[in-house]
Amino acid sequence: MTLQEIAEQTVTGLGYELVEIERSAGGLLRITIDLPWTPGLHEQFVNVEDCEKVTRQLQYVLEVEGIEYKRLEVSSPGIDRPLRHEQDFERFAGQVIDVTLKAPIGAAALAGQDAAGGKVAANRKKFRGTLEKAPQGGWQIVWSDEPAPKPGQRVSKKREPAPLQALGFTLDELRDARLAPVVNFKGRGAADA
Repeated sequence: MTLQEIAEQTVTGLGYELVEIERSAGGLLRITIDLPWTPGLHEQFVNVEDCEKVTRQLQYVLEVEGIEYKRLEVSSPGIDRPLRHEQDFERFAGQVIDVTLKAPIGAAALAGQDAAGGKVAANRKKFRGTLEKAPQGGWQIVWSDEPAPKPGQRVSKKREPAPLQALGFTLDELRDARLAPVVNFKGRGAADA
């Protein structure tokens, strides 16, 4: 069995989801786990005890299978969690994400298929915006290029907001997609207020 198969089988057998496997120089083996997502249920997060349980089981299984590593690190995906599967996109719809395309948007724009209304630089690959289901099927990211107001800055009520732009994409067109690390230092209830 391959390392991917061993880790997948062990992690899912313990009731977790395997997010990522990474091997680094120096023999570091990093395994990222998450709790499985069920639509409609309250979001749960991986804690230290979960990581300890998976670490103990993986150490045993990797030794039995003869997989070489010097150090094993099991962790949660963190605030910049990678999005890889269709279920990840469904789970985080409505969240702010960072997307990197395999090819610049200009390739589609030059062919007359500009998905962002002609306001995007032809060589742009990276976007940050809100993940949404696209009306024509698939996914889209929606953003505004208007800078956020600085703290204490007065904004005129008459000022027109910058138009929203949308870029439709398929999972095959993505090099990388991650949750955007948006940090709020005002406490848990501040986003709702």
